[in-house]
Amino acid sequence: MDHLRRLRAEQPAIFWVLVALGLYLGFQLLLPVVGLLLGPLGLPSWMPIVVVVGGLVLIARGQQRSR
Repeated sequence: MDHLRRLRAEQPAIFWVLVALGLYLGFQLLLPVVGLLLGPLGLPSWMPIVVVVGGLVLIARGQQRSR
């Protein structure tokens, strides 16, 4: 984590490019997996997005509480 903090302070443009790339790749990997898991349930096509975003919100809330 110290490396990321130092990168954010010294080179914020590279840090934000890496964050954007990580989010993009994360969604590209997670959405098909969640879609495959929820597909047999007959749910609407937007449901995997809701599940992924909801999971990210729960993780972020858990990290804020642990501080």
